Amino acid sequence: MNYEGKVYRPWTEAKSILIQTTLGCSINTCTFCNMFSDKRFKVRDIEDVFKDIEEARLIYPYVESIFLIDGNVMAARTDYLLKILDKLRHTFPESRKVSLYSGLNDFRRKSLSELKELKSAGLTMAYAGLESGDAVVLDNIKKRMTPEQAIEGMALAKEAGIETLLSFIFGLGGRDRSREHIVETTRLLNIMKPEQIAPMALAIQPGTVMEQEVKDGKFVMPTQLQILEEEKYLLENLNIDTFYWGDHGNNIVTQKGFLLDSREQFLAKVNRAIASNPMAKDSVIQTFAW
Repeated sequence: MNYEGKVYRPWTEAKSILIQTTLGCSINTCTFCNMFSDKRFKVRDIEDVFKDIEEARLIYPYVESIFLIDGNVMAARTDYLLKILDKLRHTFPESRKVSLYSGLNDFRRKSLSELKELKSAGLTMAYAGLESGDAVVLDNIKKRMTPEQAIEGMALAKEAGIETLLSFIFGLGGRDRSREHIVETTRLLNIMKPEQIAPMALAIQPGTVMEQEVKDGKFVMPTQLQILEEEKYLLENLNIDTFYWGDHGNNIVTQKGFLLDSREQFLAKVNRAIASNPMAKDSVIQTFAW
Protein backbone atom coordinates (compact mmCIF):
# COMPACT_ATOMS: atom_id res chain seq x y z
CA MET A 1 0.00 0.00 0.00
CA ASN A 2 1.29 3.44 -0.93
CA TYR A 3 0.99 6.60 1.14
CA GLU A 4 2.22 10.02 0.10
CA GLY A 5 3.24 12.62 2.66
CA LYS A 6 2.09 12.84 6.27
CA VAL A 7 -0.91 10.65 7.08
CA TYR A 8 -3.62 11.57 9.59
CA ARG A 9 -6.68 9.81 10.90
CA PRO A 10 -9.03 10.50 13.84
CA TRP A 11 -7.98 8.81 17.08
CA THR A 12 -11.35 7.03 17.01
CA GLU A 13 -10.24 5.25 13.81
CA ALA A 14 -7.17 3.60 15.36
CA LYS A 15 -8.26 0.11 14.29
CA SER A 16 -9.31 1.03 10.74
CA ILE A 17 -7.25 0.35 7.64
CA LEU A 18 -6.38 3.57 5.81
CA ILE A 19 -6.94 3.94 2.07
CA GLN A 20 -5.43 7.13 0.61
CA THR A 21 -8.08 8.35 -1.80
CA THR A 22 -7.17 12.04 -2.09
CA LEU A 23 -3.97 13.91 -1.37
CA GLY A 24 -3.97 16.91 0.91
CA CYS A 25 -6.87 19.16 1.83
CA SER A 26 -9.14 21.04 -0.57
CA ILE A 27 -9.21 24.04 1.80
CA ASN A 28 -5.70 24.12 3.29
CA THR A 29 -5.94 27.75 4.44
CA CYS A 30 -6.85 27.31 8.12
CA THR A 31 -4.42 29.36 10.21
CA PHE A 32 -4.19 26.79 13.03
CA CYS A 33 -3.48 23.74 10.84
CA ASN A 34 -0.45 22.42 8.98
CA MET A 35 -1.59 18.84 8.52
CA PHE A 36 -1.33 18.94 4.74
CA SER A 37 1.23 21.68 4.17
CA ASP A 38 3.48 19.16 2.41
CA LYS A 39 1.13 18.51 -0.54
CA ARG A 40 -1.47 20.10 -2.80
CA PHE A 41 -4.98 18.73 -3.02
CA LYS A 42 -5.41 16.05 -5.64
CA VAL A 43 -7.77 13.16 -6.29
CA ARG A 44 -5.70 10.01 -6.77
CA ASP A 45 -5.91 7.94 -9.92
CA ILE A 46 -8.62 5.40 -9.29
CA GLU A 47 -6.51 2.48 -10.53
CA ASP A 48 -3.86 3.32 -7.94
CA VAL A 49 -6.51 3.35 -5.22
CA PHE A 50 -7.84 0.00 -6.45
CA LYS A 51 -4.32 -1.47 -6.25
CA ASP A 52 -4.02 -0.33 -2.64
CA ILE A 53 -7.40 -1.86 -1.81
CA GLU A 54 -6.36 -5.18 -3.38
CA GLU A 55 -3.04 -5.14 -1.52
CA ALA A 56 -4.83 -4.43 1.74
CA ARG A 57 -6.94 -7.52 1.13
CA LEU A 58 -3.76 -9.60 0.85
CA ILE A 59 -2.41 -8.16 4.10
CA TYR A 60 -5.53 -8.23 6.29
CA PRO A 61 -7.62 -11.41 6.50
CA TYR A 62 -10.43 -9.61 8.30
CA VAL A 63 -11.29 -5.92 8.02
CA GLU A 64 -14.11 -4.47 10.08
CA SER A 65 -13.53 -0.74 9.55
CA ILE A 66 -12.07 1.34 6.69
CA PHE A 67 -11.12 5.02 6.76
CA LEU A 68 -10.52 7.02 3.57
CA ILE A 69 -7.82 9.67 3.73
CA ASP A 70 -6.60 12.48 3.15
CA GLY A 71 -8.51 15.62 4.06
CA ASN A 72 -11.89 16.32 2.50
CA VAL A 73 -12.29 13.09 0.55
CA MET A 74 -15.93 14.10 0.05
CA ALA A 75 -14.69 16.85 -2.28
CA ALA A 76 -14.04 14.21 -4.95
CA ARG A 77 -16.64 13.62 -7.67
CA THR A 78 -19.57 11.46 -6.65
CA ASP A 79 -19.11 8.94 -9.48
CA TYR A 80 -15.47 8.48 -8.41
CA LEU A 81 -16.46 7.91 -4.78
CA LEU A 82 -19.18 5.45 -5.78
CA LYS A 83 -16.60 3.37 -7.66
CA ILE A 84 -14.33 3.36 -4.60
CA LEU A 85 -17.19 2.30 -2.32
CA ASP A 86 -18.23 -0.43 -4.74
CA LYS A 87 -14.67 -1.77 -4.85
CA LEU A 88 -14.48 -1.76 -1.05
CA ARG A 89 -17.81 -3.52 -0.71
CA HIS A 90 -16.77 -6.34 -3.02
CA THR A 91 -13.21 -6.61 -1.67
CA PHE A 92 -14.12 -6.47 2.03
CA PRO A 93 -17.64 -7.95 2.28
CA GLU A 94 -17.15 -8.40 6.04
CA SER A 95 -16.56 -4.68 6.65
CA ARG A 96 -19.18 -2.91 8.74
CA LYS A 97 -17.98 0.68 8.45
CA VAL A 98 -16.50 3.03 5.82
CA SER A 99 -15.72 6.57 6.96
CA LEU A 100 -13.98 9.62 5.54
CA TYR A 101 -13.04 13.23 6.15
CA SER A 102 -15.45 15.80 4.75
CA GLY A 103 -15.84 19.55 4.92
CA LEU A 104 -19.34 20.73 5.75
CA ASN A 105 -19.21 22.70 2.51
CA ASP A 106 -18.46 19.45 0.67
CA PHE A 107 -21.93 18.22 1.69
CA ARG A 108 -23.39 21.45 0.32
CA ARG A 109 -21.67 20.99 -3.03
CA LYS A 110 -23.40 17.67 -3.61
CA SER A 111 -27.11 17.15 -4.19
CA LEU A 112 -29.20 15.28 -1.66
CA SER A 113 -29.65 12.46 -4.18
CA GLU A 114 -25.85 12.17 -4.54
CA LEU A 115 -25.39 11.98 -0.79
CA LYS A 116 -28.09 9.33 -0.54
CA GLU A 117 -26.34 7.35 -3.29
CA LEU A 118 -23.11 7.44 -1.31
CA LYS A 119 -24.93 6.28 1.80
CA SER A 120 -26.56 3.41 -0.10
CA ALA A 121 -23.20 2.45 -1.59
CA GLY A 122 -21.73 1.91 1.86
CA LEU A 123 -20.57 5.24 3.23
CA THR A 124 -21.25 5.00 6.95
CA MET A 125 -19.82 8.10 8.56
CA ALA A 126 -18.08 11.43 7.93
CA TYR A 127 -15.74 13.47 10.11
CA ALA A 128 -16.06 17.23 9.64
CA GLY A 129 -14.31 20.16 11.28
CA LEU A 130 -16.69 22.81 12.57
CA GLU A 131 -13.90 24.46 14.63
CA SER A 132 -16.18 27.29 15.82
CA GLY A 133 -19.73 28.53 15.51
CA ASP A 134 -18.63 32.15 15.75
CA ALA A 135 -18.55 33.89 12.37
CA VAL A 136 -15.73 36.19 13.50
CA VAL A 137 -13.54 33.27 14.60
CA LEU A 138 -14.27 31.36 11.39
CA ASP A 139 -13.21 34.39 9.39
CA ASN A 140 -10.09 34.93 11.51
CA ILE A 141 -8.90 31.34 11.03
CA LYS A 142 -9.66 31.45 7.28
CA LYS A 143 -11.97 28.45 7.41
CA ARG A 144 -13.77 29.64 4.26
CA MET A 145 -17.11 28.68 5.79
CA THR A 146 -19.92 30.61 7.47
CA PRO A 147 -22.16 29.35 10.31
CA GLU A 148 -25.09 29.35 7.88
CA GLN A 149 -23.17 27.14 5.45
CA ALA A 150 -22.26 24.78 8.26
CA ILE A 151 -25.94 24.41 9.19
CA GLU A 152 -26.90 23.79 5.57
CA GLY A 153 -24.19 21.15 5.06
CA MET A 154 -25.08 19.30 8.24
CA ALA A 155 -28.77 19.28 7.35
CA LEU A 156 -28.01 17.61 4.01
CA ALA A 157 -25.84 14.96 5.67
CA LYS A 158 -28.56 14.19 8.21
CA GLU A 159 -31.26 13.95 5.55
CA ALA A 160 -29.06 11.57 3.56
CA GLY A 161 -28.52 9.41 6.65
CA ILE A 162 -24.74 9.93 6.82
CA GLU A 163 -23.70 9.90 10.46
CA THR A 164 -21.41 12.83 11.21
CA LEU A 165 -18.82 13.58 13.88
CA LEU A 166 -18.11 17.29 14.26
CA SER A 167 -14.85 18.42 15.81
CA PHE A 168 -14.29 21.85 17.31
CA ILE A 169 -11.57 23.53 19.32
CA PHE A 170 -11.75 24.95 22.83
CA GLY A 171 -9.79 28.19 22.95
CA LEU A 172 -9.90 28.98 19.25
CA GLY A 173 -11.28 32.44 19.99
CA GLY A 174 -8.16 33.24 21.98
CA ARG A 175 -8.16 35.11 25.26
CA ASP A 176 -10.31 37.99 24.00
CA ARG A 177 -13.06 36.06 22.21
CA SER A 178 -13.43 32.97 24.38
CA ARG A 179 -17.00 33.73 25.43
CA GLU A 180 -18.32 34.52 21.96
CA HIS A 181 -16.60 31.46 20.54
CA ILE A 182 -18.13 28.95 22.95
CA VAL A 183 -21.59 30.58 23.08
CA GLU A 184 -21.93 30.56 19.29
CA THR A 185 -20.40 27.09 18.94
CA THR A 186 -22.88 25.70 21.45
CA ARG A 187 -25.76 27.48 19.74
CA LEU A 188 -24.77 26.09 16.37
CA LEU A 189 -24.38 22.54 17.68
CA ASN A 190 -27.88 22.70 19.18
CA ILE A 191 -29.18 23.58 15.72
CA MET A 192 -27.07 21.08 13.77
CA LYS A 193 -27.54 18.10 16.11
CA PRO A 194 -24.54 16.01 15.03
CA GLU A 195 -24.60 12.36 16.08
CA GLN A 196 -21.11 12.68 17.58
CA ILE A 197 -18.86 15.55 18.66
CA ALA A 198 -15.16 15.76 19.45
CA PRO A 199 -14.01 18.87 21.34
CA MET A 200 -10.27 19.37 21.74
CA ALA A 201 -8.11 22.04 23.33
CA LEU A 202 -6.21 24.40 21.06
CA ALA A 203 -2.62 23.41 20.28
CA ILE A 204 -0.34 25.71 18.32
CA GLN A 205 1.22 23.76 15.47
CA PRO A 206 4.79 24.65 14.45
CA GLY A 207 5.01 26.49 11.15
CA THR A 208 1.39 27.62 11.04
CA VAL A 209 0.06 31.13 10.48
CA MET A 210 -1.37 31.03 14.00
CA GLU A 211 2.06 30.31 15.47
CA GLN A 212 3.32 33.51 13.86
CA GLU A 213 0.22 35.40 15.05
CA VAL A 214 1.03 34.30 18.62
CA LYS A 215 4.64 35.46 18.25
CA ASP A 216 3.47 38.81 16.83
CA GLY A 217 0.88 39.28 19.58
CA LYS A 218 -2.01 39.24 17.11
CA PHE A 219 -3.47 36.13 18.74
CA VAL A 220 -3.35 35.91 22.53
CA MET A 221 -3.60 32.36 23.82
CA PRO A 222 -6.46 31.58 26.22
CA THR A 223 -5.73 30.56 29.78
CA GLN A 224 -6.22 27.05 31.08
CA LEU A 225 -9.16 28.34 33.13
CA GLN A 226 -10.83 29.71 30.01
CA ILE A 227 -10.54 26.29 28.34
CA LEU A 228 -12.25 24.67 31.33
CA GLU A 229 -14.91 27.38 31.48
CA GLU A 230 -15.64 26.87 27.78
CA GLU A 231 -16.18 23.17 28.36
CA LYS A 232 -18.38 23.93 31.37
CA TYR A 233 -20.55 26.29 29.32
CA LEU A 234 -20.85 23.72 26.55
CA LEU A 235 -21.89 20.94 28.93
CA GLU A 236 -24.41 23.16 30.70
CA ASN A 237 -26.07 24.42 27.52
CA LEU A 238 -25.79 21.65 24.92
CA ASN A 239 -29.12 19.82 24.69
CA ILE A 240 -28.73 17.21 21.97
CA ASP A 241 -28.51 13.43 21.97
CA THR A 242 -24.88 13.04 20.89
CA PHE A 243 -21.80 11.00 21.76
CA TYR A 244 -19.12 13.11 23.42
CA TRP A 245 -15.52 12.28 22.49
CA GLY A 246 -13.86 14.51 25.06
CA ASP A 247 -10.80 12.30 25.37
CA HIS A 248 -8.35 14.04 23.03
CA GLY A 249 -4.82 14.04 24.44
CA ASN A 250 -4.76 17.83 24.78
CA ASN A 251 -7.95 18.13 26.81
CA ILE A 252 -7.47 19.03 30.47
CA VAL A 253 -10.32 16.77 31.53
CA THR A 254 -10.64 13.39 29.80
CA GLN A 255 -14.16 12.07 29.35
CA LYS A 256 -16.35 10.35 26.81
CA GLY A 257 -19.85 8.93 26.63
CA PHE A 258 -23.38 9.85 25.63
CA LEU A 259 -23.91 13.46 26.63
CA LEU A 260 -27.43 13.28 27.99
CA ASP A 261 -26.60 10.24 30.12
CA SER A 262 -23.27 11.57 31.38
CA ARG A 263 -23.78 15.35 31.59
CA GLU A 264 -23.74 15.56 35.41
CA GLN A 265 -20.67 13.34 35.67
CA PHE A 266 -18.86 15.37 33.01
CA LEU A 267 -19.75 18.65 34.68
CA ALA A 268 -18.59 17.40 38.06
CA LYS A 269 -15.16 16.55 36.63
CA VAL A 270 -14.83 19.96 34.98
CA ASN A 271 -15.93 21.77 38.14
CA ARG A 272 -13.40 19.79 40.19
CA ALA A 273 -10.68 20.75 37.73
CA ILE A 274 -11.67 24.42 37.94
CA ALA A 275 -11.59 24.30 41.73
CA SER A 276 -8.54 22.15 42.40
CA ASN A 277 -6.48 21.36 39.30
CA PRO A 278 -3.21 23.38 39.50
CA MET A 279 -3.35 23.76 35.70
CA ALA A 280 -6.47 25.91 36.06
CA LYS A 281 -4.37 28.58 37.75
CA ASP A 282 -1.80 28.61 34.95
CA SER A 283 -2.04 31.64 32.68
CA VAL A 284 -0.39 29.78 29.80
CA ILE A 285 -2.21 26.95 28.02
CA GLN A 286 -0.32 23.66 28.07
CA THR A 287 -1.01 21.62 24.95
CA PHE A 288 1.15 19.77 22.49
CA ALA A 289 1.48 19.64 18.72
CA TRP A 290 -0.35 16.82 16.99
